[in-house]
This record gives sequence, structure tokens and C-alpha cells, in this order.
Amino acid sequence: MNRQEYTDNLLAHYEQPHYYGSLAQADVVQTCVNSACGDEITIYLKVERGKIAESIQFEGQGCTISRGATSILLEMMQGKPLAEIEALDYNDLLDRLGRDLVLARINCATLGLTTLKQAVRKYYDKAA
Repeated sequence: MNRQEYTDNLLAHYEQPHYYGSLAQADVVQTCVNSACGDEITIYLKVERGKIAESIQFEGQGCTISRGATSILLEMMQGKPLAEIEALDYNDLLDRLGRDLVLARINCATLGLTTLKQAVRKYYDKAA
């Protein structure tokens, strides 16, 4: 994709985020805040047998990048094994978002992934 296509995709996810809203049956709820700008993301994670992310939803407030990036991330991770979520590299997400578009706001772009990874760790801690 070119820069305009990355921008259009991010804006579309910001304006109409996918997987937005709470999840009543969540096994884990995790919130993170970007202290630099005040963006806040809450991840709701429902895990099925076999440690698969059966459903992931989010709520939050923040800039176009944090909210759009979280929507894109959750689209990528629905139905994936928790191990794949844990292994997802921040650089892979930045490439998917359009690295040059989000690099100046890396904490905003990765807030959703940070929150999701913390939710997975919280799930494992809870299950132990």
C-alpha cells in the first residue's frame, strides 16, 4: 500500500472501529493508558479451549492512531492462538499500519498491542 492507502485504512478504522464495545463474558479485562498523551484502551478477551482468542473487543478514547491501530490489530488477531498474540512483534504491527505514517507516534500505534499482550499474560496468571 502507499501512504494514502495506509492513511485511508487507519481513518476508516478510527471512524468505524471493528470489534468495538465491551464483552460481557470476557475472561480478562485489561486497561492501559499512554501517559504521554492520555489515550486509553481497554481490551476484553474471551479465550476458548486450546488457548485460542475466541473473541477480542476493545473500548477506549484517544487519537486516530491509537484507536485505528487497535481496530486493525484486533481484526488481525481474532481467532488466533494466544501464543501467536504473544509472539507478534511490534515491528510487524508498525509495518501493517504504515511505518512512516505512525513512527512519530509509536506509543499511540502500539498501545492496543501492549494492552492485548498484558491481557494474555493476565489470562495465564489467572489460569495458573
